[in-house]
Amino acid sequence: MKDLHSGTKALVAIAAATLDADNTPPAIDLQGYDAAEFVLAIGAGGITFSGTNKIEFKLTHSDDDSTYEAVTVNDVLGIDSVADGGIVKALTAAHATAGVYRFGYVGGKRYLKLLAAFSGTHGTGTPIAATAMLGYGHDNPQADQA
Repeated sequence: MKDLHSGTKALVAIAAATLDADNTPPAIDLQGYDAAEFVLAIGAGGITFSGTNKIEFKLTHSDDDSTYEAVTVNDVLGIDSVADGGIVKALTAAHATAGVYRFGYVGGKRYLKLLAAFSGTHGTGTPIAATAMLGYGHDNPQADQA
């Protein structure tokens, strides 16, 4: 069996919570790592999503942790397209059951932020969490996080 554990580090990209408004995304610093994978967990929708009442997950990147710009399809793996503003996933229709989604980052910037951007009316929140898995660390094995 291959050892994935010793070469990865997990960071909070979106803290696990039932959200009904935008989160404040932490900066994910990739220094010392050569790969990043996001794991996005979304519970059953608190509302019936539509083109007006929606959640858009926007990934941005930066060289200096000050000026962030939207990623493009060339910066990510595992998704067919990236909409304007770095939208890597959008909830615009009923989301009746929980799901887990993942996508990789292959852009060349040092910092990343993942925003859950809410539009419209969200009277009931939606459970959301996201983890950034950093890999190919320059100083392995990585510290245990249990």
